[in-house]
Amino acid sequence: MEYIVEKIGMSRTVTVPSKPVTLLKVLDAKVCEVNEGRAIVAYSNGKKTNKAIEGQQKKYDLPKEYNRFVTLTVANTEAGDIDVAPLSEAKVVKTSFNSKGRGFSGAMKRWNFGGGPASHGHRFGRRTGSIGMCEWPGRVMKGQKMPGQYGNAKVTVKNEVLSFDAENKILVVVGSVPGANGSLGRIKVAK
Repeated sequence: MEYIVEKIGMSRTVTVPSKPVTLLKVLDAKVCEVNEGRAIVAYSNGKKTNKAIEGQQKKYDLPKEYNRFVTLTVANTEAGDIDVAPLSEAKVVKTSFNSKGRGFSGAMKRWNFGGGPASHGHRFGRRTGSIGMCEWPGRVMKGQKMPGQYGNAKVTVKNEVLSFDAENKILVVVGSVPGANGSLGRIKVAK
């Protein structure tokens, strides 16, 4: 089963020893159509709508706040509110979020390179260093670790479920989850 969630933030348990936990809020979503376990699900992300989305809202008789549509695997067998009952029995979930974007980054930050000596007179600094061979093959090999776009990529991690508050739809998972607080992502029940 898959769900759209919002990352609230991190906290820790009060038990000894304490564990770092991440709080995820399961968004209110409506199942529009169900075909062989896959469903078209509508949810709200707080952004403006366009004419195409307004047409979908009329087609499925949805309120204005449901302005995004996605295909998920759900427990529902018919249209209506999304069923969150499987989350109360879940042991492990796979969480998928976009990581924090860091823009164009140098090789030291992006690939955790060590850099050159910090003593007087060196000229190496924070540069990449040698990137290729000499006469043969006479080019830079594909996949060479170089400066470039870092972050803002889909990252999926497995987390153990600590608890689920069905009334407030808040899922507590052990460990960290990629992405900034307030960002939207997906969770999938693994166990």
